[in-house]
Amino acid sequence: MTTVLVTGGSGFFGGVLKRRLLAAGHRVVNIDLVADTETHANLRSVQGDIRDEVLMEALCREESFTAVMHCAAMLAHERIAESELWDSNVDGTRVVAEAAKRFGVGTLVFTSTNCLWAENFGRAVREDDIPAPVELYGRSKLAAEEVLAEYKDAMNVVVIRCPTIIDSGRLGLLAILFEFIEEGKRVWVVGDGGNRYQFIYAEDLATACLQAMEYGKSDVFNIGSDDVVSLRAVYEAVIRAAGTKARVAELPKAPTIAAMQLAHKLGVSPLGPYHYRMIAEDFVFDTSRIKERLGWRPTVTNEEMMVKAYGYYAERKREIQGRRKGGGGAEVSAHSRPAAMGVIRLLKWIS
Repeated sequence: MTTVLVTGGSGFFGGVLKRRLLAAGHRVVNIDLVADTETHANLRSVQGDIRDEVLMEALCREESFTAVMHCAAMLAHERIAESELWDSNVDGTRVVAEAAKRFGVGTLVFTSTNCLWAENFGRAVREDDIPAPVELYGRSKLAAEEVLAEYKDAMNVVVIRCPTIIDSGRLGLLAILFEFIEEGKRVWVVGDGGNRYQFIYAEDLATACLQAMEYGKSDVFNIGSDDVVSLRAVYEAVIRAAGTKARVAELPKAPTIAAMQLAHKLGVSPLGPYHYRMIAEDFVFDTSRIKERLGWRPTVTNEEMMVKAYGYYAERKREIQGRRKGGGGAEVSAHSRPAAMGVIRLLKWIS
Protein backbone atom coordinates (compact mmCIF):
# COMPACT_ATOMS: atom_id res chain seq x y z
CA MET A 1 0.00 0.00 0.00
CA THR A 2 1.45 3.35 -1.06
CA THR A 3 0.95 6.50 1.00
CA VAL A 4 -0.02 9.79 -0.67
CA LEU A 5 -0.04 13.26 0.86
CA VAL A 6 -2.98 15.47 -0.15
CA THR A 7 -2.67 19.13 0.74
CA GLY A 8 -6.08 20.77 1.08
CA GLY A 9 -7.85 17.43 1.43
CA SER A 10 -10.64 18.95 3.55
CA GLY A 11 -11.66 21.22 0.68
CA PHE A 12 -14.02 20.60 -2.20
CA PHE A 13 -11.69 19.12 -4.80
CA GLY A 14 -9.11 17.91 -2.31
CA GLY A 15 -11.88 15.86 -0.71
CA VAL A 16 -12.90 14.35 -4.04
CA LEU A 17 -9.30 13.39 -4.77
CA LYS A 18 -8.75 12.06 -1.26
CA ARG A 19 -11.75 9.74 -1.58
CA ARG A 20 -10.61 8.52 -5.02
CA LEU A 21 -7.17 7.68 -3.69
CA LEU A 22 -8.66 5.78 -0.76
CA ALA A 23 -11.00 3.89 -3.10
CA ALA A 24 -7.99 2.96 -5.26
CA GLY A 25 -6.31 1.33 -2.26
CA HIS A 26 -3.86 4.04 -1.25
CA ARG A 27 -3.22 5.28 2.26
CA VAL A 28 -3.84 9.03 2.42
CA VAL A 29 -2.54 11.75 4.71
CA ASN A 30 -4.50 15.01 4.50
CA ILE A 31 -3.11 18.32 5.72
CA ASP A 32 -5.47 21.29 5.76
CA LEU A 33 -6.17 24.41 7.80
CA VAL A 34 -9.77 23.17 8.02
CA ALA A 35 -10.49 20.10 10.16
CA ASP A 36 -11.38 16.97 8.18
CA THR A 37 -14.85 15.63 9.01
CA GLU A 38 -14.27 12.34 7.18
CA THR A 39 -12.82 9.16 8.63
CA HIS A 40 -11.39 6.05 6.99
CA ALA A 41 -9.15 3.21 8.15
CA ASN A 42 -6.45 4.34 5.69
CA LEU A 43 -6.82 8.09 6.27
CA ARG A 44 -4.75 10.27 8.58
CA SER A 45 -5.94 13.86 8.83
CA VAL A 46 -3.74 16.64 10.16
CA GLN A 47 -5.10 20.12 10.84
CA GLY A 48 -2.16 22.34 10.06
CA ASP A 49 -0.51 24.84 7.75
CA ILE A 50 1.58 23.85 4.73
CA ARG A 51 3.83 26.83 5.53
CA ASP A 52 4.91 25.11 8.75
CA GLU A 53 8.31 23.72 7.75
CA VAL A 54 8.71 21.64 10.91
CA LEU A 55 5.30 20.03 10.46
CA MET A 56 5.80 19.32 6.75
CA GLU A 57 9.22 17.75 7.31
CA ALA A 58 7.85 15.64 10.17
CA LEU A 59 5.03 14.32 7.99
CA CYS A 60 7.40 13.46 5.14
CA ARG A 61 9.83 11.80 7.53
CA GLU A 62 7.14 9.72 9.26
CA GLU A 63 5.11 8.63 6.24
CA SER A 64 7.51 7.92 3.33
CA PHE A 65 5.14 9.36 0.74
CA THR A 66 5.12 7.98 -2.77
CA ALA A 67 3.47 11.12 -4.11
CA VAL A 68 2.15 14.53 -3.09
CA MET A 69 -1.11 15.91 -4.46
CA HIS A 70 -0.80 19.65 -3.87
CA CYS A 71 -4.34 21.07 -3.95
CA ALA A 72 -4.20 23.57 -1.07
CA ALA A 73 -4.71 27.22 -2.06
CA MET A 74 -6.24 30.39 -0.71
CA LEU A 75 -8.68 32.24 -2.95
CA ALA A 76 -8.80 35.91 -3.92
CA HIS A 77 -12.45 36.37 -2.91
CA GLU A 78 -11.68 35.25 0.65
CA ARG A 79 -11.52 38.02 3.26
CA ILE A 80 -7.79 37.66 3.82
CA ALA A 81 -4.78 39.91 3.42
CA GLU A 82 -3.07 39.78 0.04
CA SER A 83 0.19 38.87 1.76
CA GLU A 84 -1.52 35.90 3.43
CA LEU A 85 -2.76 34.57 0.08
CA TRP A 86 0.67 34.97 -1.52
CA ASP A 87 2.48 33.37 1.43
CA SER A 88 0.17 30.38 1.40
CA ASN A 89 0.02 29.80 -2.35
CA VAL A 90 3.66 30.54 -3.18
CA ASP A 91 5.79 30.15 -0.06
CA GLY A 92 3.63 27.24 1.08
CA THR A 93 4.26 25.52 -2.25
CA ARG A 94 8.02 25.86 -1.73
CA VAL A 95 7.77 24.37 1.76
CA VAL A 96 5.81 21.39 0.39
CA ALA A 97 8.26 20.86 -2.48
CA GLU A 98 11.33 21.22 -0.28
CA ALA A 99 10.06 18.65 2.23
CA ALA A 100 9.14 16.29 -0.62
CA LYS A 101 12.61 16.66 -2.14
CA ARG A 102 14.41 16.14 1.15
CA PHE A 103 12.60 12.88 1.88
CA GLY A 104 12.67 11.38 -1.61
CA VAL A 105 9.06 11.74 -2.75
CA GLY A 106 8.88 10.56 -6.35
CA THR A 107 6.03 12.67 -7.76
CA LEU A 108 4.32 15.96 -7.01
CA VAL A 109 1.05 16.77 -8.80
CA PHE A 110 -0.04 20.41 -8.63
CA THR A 111 -3.51 21.72 -9.47
CA SER A 112 -3.02 25.10 -11.15
CA THR A 113 -5.60 27.32 -12.86
CA ASN A 114 -6.88 28.91 -16.05
CA CYS A 115 -6.64 32.25 -14.20
CA LEU A 116 -3.12 32.44 -15.62
CA TRP A 117 -4.85 34.25 -18.50
CA ALA A 118 -7.69 36.76 -18.74
CA GLU A 119 -8.25 37.30 -22.44
CA ASN A 120 -10.11 35.73 -25.30
CA PHE A 121 -7.49 34.13 -27.55
CA GLY A 122 -9.97 33.47 -30.34
CA ARG A 123 -8.84 29.84 -30.17
CA ALA A 124 -8.20 27.12 -27.60
CA VAL A 125 -5.38 28.02 -25.18
CA ARG A 126 -2.30 25.77 -25.35
CA GLU A 127 0.28 24.86 -22.72
CA ASP A 128 2.94 26.90 -24.51
CA ASP A 129 0.93 30.13 -24.48
CA ILE A 130 2.66 32.68 -22.25
CA PRO A 131 0.70 33.27 -19.01
CA ALA A 132 -0.49 36.82 -18.27
CA PRO A 133 -2.57 36.81 -15.04
CA VAL A 134 -4.40 40.02 -14.09
CA GLU A 135 -5.12 39.45 -10.38
CA LEU A 136 -3.40 38.17 -7.28
CA TYR A 137 -4.71 34.61 -7.29
CA GLY A 138 -3.58 33.98 -10.87
CA ARG A 139 -0.19 35.58 -10.21
CA SER A 140 0.27 33.43 -7.10
CA LYS A 141 -0.50 30.22 -8.99
CA LEU A 142 1.92 31.19 -11.76
CA ALA A 143 4.60 31.91 -9.15
CA ALA A 144 3.89 28.51 -7.56
CA GLU A 145 4.39 26.85 -10.96
CA GLU A 146 7.72 28.66 -11.26
CA VAL A 147 8.74 27.44 -7.80
CA LEU A 148 7.92 23.85 -8.71
CA ALA A 149 9.91 24.09 -11.95
CA GLU A 150 13.01 24.33 -9.77
CA TYR A 151 12.37 20.81 -8.41
CA LYS A 152 12.02 18.89 -11.67
CA ASP A 153 15.51 17.40 -11.30
CA ALA A 154 14.61 16.00 -7.87
CA MET A 155 11.17 14.54 -8.60
CA ASN A 156 8.48 14.26 -11.25
CA VAL A 157 6.46 17.50 -11.16
CA VAL A 158 3.16 17.43 -13.02
CA VAL A 159 1.18 20.67 -13.29
CA ILE A 160 -2.50 20.40 -14.25
CA ARG A 161 -4.08 23.71 -15.22
CA CYS A 162 -7.78 23.60 -14.39
CA PRO A 163 -10.77 25.72 -15.33
CA THR A 164 -13.56 26.03 -12.75
CA ILE A 165 -14.07 22.66 -11.06
CA ILE A 166 -17.71 21.57 -10.90
CA ASP A 167 -19.51 18.65 -9.21
CA SER A 168 -22.02 17.95 -6.48
CA GLY A 169 -20.92 20.02 -3.49
CA ARG A 170 -19.24 22.83 -5.41
CA LEU A 171 -20.59 26.14 -4.13
CA GLY A 172 -18.63 29.39 -3.73
CA LEU A 173 -19.71 31.85 -6.43
CA LEU A 174 -21.92 29.17 -8.01
CA ALA A 175 -24.22 29.32 -4.98
CA ILE A 176 -25.22 32.85 -6.05
CA LEU A 177 -26.27 31.57 -9.48
CA PHE A 178 -28.10 28.63 -7.92
CA GLU A 179 -29.97 30.90 -5.49
CA PHE A 180 -31.28 32.97 -8.40
CA ILE A 181 -32.41 29.83 -10.24
CA GLU A 182 -33.98 28.17 -7.19
CA GLU A 183 -35.99 31.31 -6.41
CA GLY A 184 -37.15 31.71 -10.02
CA LYS A 185 -35.27 34.97 -10.61
CA ARG A 186 -33.86 36.22 -13.85
CA VAL A 187 -30.39 34.78 -14.47
CA TRP A 188 -28.23 37.46 -16.01
CA VAL A 189 -25.66 37.09 -18.76
CA VAL A 190 -23.42 39.92 -19.90
CA GLY A 191 -23.94 40.51 -23.58
CA ASP A 192 -25.93 37.83 -25.37
CA GLY A 193 -24.55 34.93 -23.32
CA GLY A 194 -23.10 33.31 -26.41
CA ASN A 195 -19.59 33.08 -25.00
CA ARG A 196 -18.17 29.61 -24.33
CA TYR A 197 -16.45 29.04 -20.99
CA GLN A 198 -15.03 25.62 -20.20
CA PHE A 199 -15.40 23.78 -16.86
CA ILE A 200 -13.91 20.54 -15.55
CA TYR A 201 -15.80 17.80 -13.72
CA ALA A 202 -14.18 17.08 -10.35
CA GLU A 203 -14.12 13.31 -10.84
CA ASP A 204 -12.52 13.73 -14.28
CA LEU A 205 -9.84 15.94 -12.74
CA ALA A 206 -9.26 13.35 -10.00
CA THR A 207 -8.78 10.70 -12.70
CA ALA A 208 -6.13 12.91 -14.32
CA CYS A 209 -4.33 13.36 -10.99
CA LEU A 210 -4.19 9.59 -10.46
CA GLN A 211 -2.91 9.11 -14.00
CA ALA A 212 -0.31 11.84 -13.48
CA MET A 213 0.91 10.06 -10.35
CA GLU A 214 1.85 7.09 -12.53
CA TYR A 215 3.18 9.14 -15.47
CA GLY A 216 6.84 8.88 -14.51
CA LYS A 217 8.02 12.28 -15.78
CA SER A 218 7.45 16.01 -15.42
CA ASP A 219 4.96 17.86 -17.62
CA VAL A 220 2.33 20.61 -17.82
CA PHE A 221 -1.22 19.79 -18.89
CA ASN A 222 -4.36 21.76 -19.65
CA ILE A 223 -7.60 20.03 -18.73
CA GLY A 224 -11.27 20.70 -19.36
CA SER A 225 -14.57 19.41 -20.72
CA ASP A 226 -15.29 18.66 -24.36
CA ASP A 227 -18.12 20.00 -26.55
CA VAL A 228 -18.28 23.33 -24.73
CA VAL A 229 -21.55 25.18 -25.36
CA SER A 230 -22.46 28.79 -24.55
CA LEU A 231 -23.02 29.99 -20.99
CA ARG A 232 -26.60 30.78 -21.96
CA ALA A 233 -27.12 27.14 -22.97
CA VAL A 234 -25.58 25.92 -19.70
CA TYR A 235 -27.83 28.16 -17.59
CA GLU A 236 -30.89 27.13 -19.60
CA ALA A 237 -30.05 23.44 -19.01
CA VAL A 238 -29.92 24.03 -15.24
CA ILE A 239 -33.17 26.01 -15.30
CA ARG A 240 -34.92 23.18 -17.16
CA ALA A 241 -33.64 20.64 -14.63
CA ALA A 242 -34.67 22.88 -11.72
CA GLY A 243 -38.17 23.37 -13.09
CA THR A 244 -38.42 26.93 -11.76
CA LYS A 245 -39.64 30.14 -13.36
CA ALA A 246 -36.11 31.45 -13.78
CA ARG A 247 -35.12 32.70 -17.21
CA VAL A 248 -31.96 34.00 -18.82
CA ALA A 249 -31.83 37.77 -19.31
CA GLU A 250 -29.19 40.00 -20.87
CA LEU A 251 -27.22 42.92 -19.46
CA PRO A 252 -25.48 45.40 -21.80
CA LYS A 253 -21.81 44.52 -21.95
CA ALA A 254 -19.90 47.80 -21.67
CA PRO A 255 -21.84 49.46 -18.81
CA THR A 256 -22.10 46.19 -16.88
CA ILE A 257 -18.36 45.58 -16.98
CA ALA A 258 -17.76 49.22 -15.95
CA ALA A 259 -20.12 48.74 -12.99
CA MET A 260 -18.34 45.50 -12.03
CA GLN A 261 -14.98 47.28 -12.07
CA LEU A 262 -16.33 50.03 -9.83
CA ALA A 263 -17.90 47.55 -7.41
CA HIS A 264 -14.59 45.72 -7.14
CA LYS A 265 -12.71 48.96 -6.42
CA LEU A 266 -15.24 49.79 -3.70
CA GLY A 267 -14.85 46.31 -2.17
CA VAL A 268 -18.56 45.46 -2.41
CA SER A 269 -18.45 42.64 -4.97
CA PRO A 270 -17.20 39.04 -4.79
CA LEU A 271 -16.14 39.35 -8.44
CA GLY A 272 -12.60 40.46 -9.23
CA PRO A 273 -10.61 41.53 -12.31
CA TYR A 274 -10.52 38.03 -13.76
CA HIS A 275 -14.30 37.74 -13.57
CA TYR A 276 -15.17 41.08 -15.10
CA ARG A 277 -12.63 40.61 -17.90
CA MET A 278 -13.85 37.10 -18.79
CA ILE A 279 -17.58 37.20 -17.97
CA ALA A 280 -18.56 37.82 -21.59
CA GLU A 281 -15.56 36.22 -23.30
CA ASP A 282 -14.69 32.75 -24.61
CA PHE A 283 -12.11 30.69 -22.76
CA VAL A 284 -11.41 27.08 -23.71
CA PHE A 285 -8.28 25.00 -23.13
CA ASP A 286 -6.73 22.81 -25.81
CA THR A 287 -6.67 19.42 -24.05
CA SER A 288 -4.97 17.39 -26.77
CA ARG A 289 -1.70 17.01 -24.83
CA ILE A 290 -3.24 15.39 -21.73
CA LYS A 291 -5.31 13.10 -23.95
CA GLU A 292 -2.28 11.99 -25.95
CA ARG A 293 0.23 11.62 -23.11
CA LEU A 294 -1.95 10.39 -20.23
CA GLY A 295 -4.78 8.80 -22.20
CA TRP A 296 -7.21 10.97 -20.23
CA ARG A 297 -10.75 11.69 -21.45
CA PRO A 298 -13.54 13.82 -19.97
CA THR A 299 -16.79 12.01 -19.16
CA VAL A 300 -19.21 14.87 -18.39
CA THR A 301 -20.23 18.03 -20.27
CA ASN A 302 -20.57 21.51 -18.79
CA GLU A 303 -24.35 21.18 -18.72
CA GLU A 304 -24.33 17.79 -16.99
CA MET A 305 -21.91 18.80 -14.23
CA MET A 306 -23.77 22.05 -13.54
CA VAL A 307 -27.07 20.19 -13.22
CA LYS A 308 -25.43 17.84 -10.71
CA ALA A 309 -24.06 20.77 -8.72
CA TYR A 310 -27.44 22.52 -8.70
CA GLY A 311 -29.20 19.34 -7.52
CA TYR A 312 -26.86 19.17 -4.52
CA TYR A 313 -27.57 22.82 -3.69
CA ALA A 314 -31.35 22.47 -4.00
CA GLU A 315 -31.47 19.37 -1.77
CA ARG A 316 -29.35 20.91 0.99
CA LYS A 317 -30.10 24.62 0.80
CA ARG A 318 -30.89 25.13 4.49
CA GLU A 319 -27.82 23.25 5.68
CA ILE A 320 -25.63 25.03 3.13
CA GLN A 321 -26.67 28.45 4.42
CA GLY A 322 -25.28 27.47 7.84
CA ARG A 323 -21.80 26.76 6.52
CA ARG A 324 -19.12 29.28 7.21
CA LYS A 325 -15.37 29.68 7.49
CA GLY A 326 -14.90 29.50 11.22
CA GLY A 327 -16.42 30.07 14.64
CA GLY A 328 -19.78 28.47 15.36
CA GLY A 329 -21.60 26.29 12.89
CA ALA A 330 -20.02 24.12 10.23
CA GLU A 331 -16.48 25.19 9.28
CA VAL A 332 -15.77 24.37 5.66
CA SER A 333 -13.49 25.52 2.83
CA ALA A 334 -14.36 28.40 0.49
CA HIS A 335 -15.63 26.25 -2.39
CA SER A 336 -17.85 24.25 -0.03
CA ARG A 337 -19.87 27.23 1.24
CA PRO A 338 -21.72 30.09 -0.48
CA ALA A 339 -19.72 33.16 -1.41
CA ALA A 340 -20.87 36.47 0.04
CA MET A 341 -23.25 38.06 -2.47
CA GLY A 342 -22.31 41.68 -1.76
CA VAL A 343 -23.69 44.19 -4.24
CA ILE A 344 -25.10 41.36 -6.38
CA ARG A 345 -27.96 41.25 -3.86
CA LEU A 346 -29.22 44.51 -5.39
CA LEU A 347 -29.40 42.77 -8.76
CA LYS A 348 -31.37 39.96 -7.13
CA TRP A 349 -33.94 42.42 -5.78
CA ILE A 350 -34.75 43.64 -9.30
CA SER A 351 -34.72 40.16 -10.83
